[in-house]
Amino acid sequence: MTSLTMPPVAEETIAAAEHHADQIERLLERKDVVVRHLDERKLYESDALNSYTAVPMLVVLPYTTDDVAKIMAYCFREKIAVVPRGAGTSLTGGALPVRDGIVLSMARMRAVLDYDPASRLMRVQAGTTNLSISDYADGDNLFYAPDPSSQLACTIGGNIAMNSGGAHSLKYGVTTNNIVAATFVTAEGEVCTLGSAAGDSAGLDLMGIITGSEGSLGLVTEVTVRLLPKAPGARPILLGFGDNASAGSCVAAIIAAGIIPVAIEFMDKPSLQAIEHYAKAGYPTDCAAVLIVEVEGSEAEIDTLLEQVCAIAQPYQPTFQRIAKTETERELLWKGRKAAFSAVGQLAPDYFCIDGVIPHGQLAHVLRKVEEISTRYGLMVANVFHAGDGNLHPLILFDANKDQEQEKAEACGAEILKLCVDVGGCLSGEHGIGVEKRDLMPYQFNAETLRQHYRLRRAFDAEERLNPGKILPFSEELRP
Repeated sequence: MTSLTMPPVAEETIAAAEHHADQIERLLERKDVVVRHLDERKLYESDALNSYTAVPMLVVLPYTTDDVAKIMAYCFREKIAVVPRGAGTSLTGGALPVRDGIVLSMARMRAVLDYDPASRLMRVQAGTTNLSISDYADGDNLFYAPDPSSQLACTIGGNIAMNSGGAHSLKYGVTTNNIVAATFVTAEGEVCTLGSAAGDSAGLDLMGIITGSEGSLGLVTEVTVRLLPKAPGARPILLGFGDNASAGSCVAAIIAAGIIPVAIEFMDKPSLQAIEHYAKAGYPTDCAAVLIVEVEGSEAEIDTLLEQVCAIAQPYQPTFQRIAKTETERELLWKGRKAAFSAVGQLAPDYFCIDGVIPHGQLAHVLRKVEEISTRYGLMVANVFHAGDGNLHPLILFDANKDQEQEKAEACGAEILKLCVDVGGCLSGEHGIGVEKRDLMPYQFNAETLRQHYRLRRAFDAEERLNPGKILPFSEELRP
């Protein structure tokens, strides 16, 4: 976890900003592409991890790939840092600006460029929101599978940058498993086509390299996503338990039995109480933890799978059990889960949402250790996460107005992330590294591995001006 302080803006930087704004407007032959005024630029000073802020020199809002290419070429010539931004929903400071650089926002690039329901493909601009893709294809009974909790706002470009997942990633995979091609603009302003609509392409897997690279290698401006047919039906069961560890053990048992639900979501008592007060989803607030286990298929398949899930759960002594009988009940259960991060905001003025991954078999152990860690730091932790793929999201609650409490919360989060690595997991499942986890990278990777990361980054961006200060720690020793 990383703390930042920012120096005052120099007069020469202000003068340079006006010059660059004029040049970019001339280059794009538009007056509405540059945000100059301080009050407006402040809107871009942070993302959802609002503990760190920096007002950018300028904000630029292109409309097309050609616009982006011209902007990138200009910034390359003028040696200007560029921070790509989707909707600003990053929880790791992935879109934190630099004060002498520009924020390149994809907010206006949200057109559907091509749609082929027969091939189950859609090509969209990078600023298209996650949920709008499924909404567009809904009439053809198709959907886009990755579904982050922020899917109403988050963009497909940001999803690629962080390799985002969501509740249904257990069955359908994360972003990298559901995209086939992209238009990519390099640091020099060159336009490339990566991948193929056919799903296979010759040569190195450059799609795999840019997915999860957090805008540090170049900018994705267009993407072709793979759509899937909707299942005939889906039904969740809500299971309540007397303690977190029993719920975690139940998750491991379901996966070990070879059953792949479409989702297994975990919520503990603090989050349950906040969610129920906020969303009135019908959750049992007297349980220590609940699981939402959703299965899909034909009615016969659903009935069989739910019977199996119930049987597997019995040794872990569930104290509550309810199967959604109607689509309305199903939507209400998911409404509560999707509202979880907002609802937990009732419990404290601030919180950090940690994102780490662990093996299924370690869930019970890790949940016990998280309780021990939070007790030692004297901070409440609410757990809401994608249990099916071991993607933890402990929410560390604190009050930034209290002396040293943010630092204490950061230290607590770092210890939880180190725990994830210690049990065979990793630092991020879907939120990325950004600024928040940058200095923890040496805990997971040895020096030579990090040098390879640097070598790859410099192959794409030799001057390291694309989203600087993210992912890789500042260390001359690690630079090759």
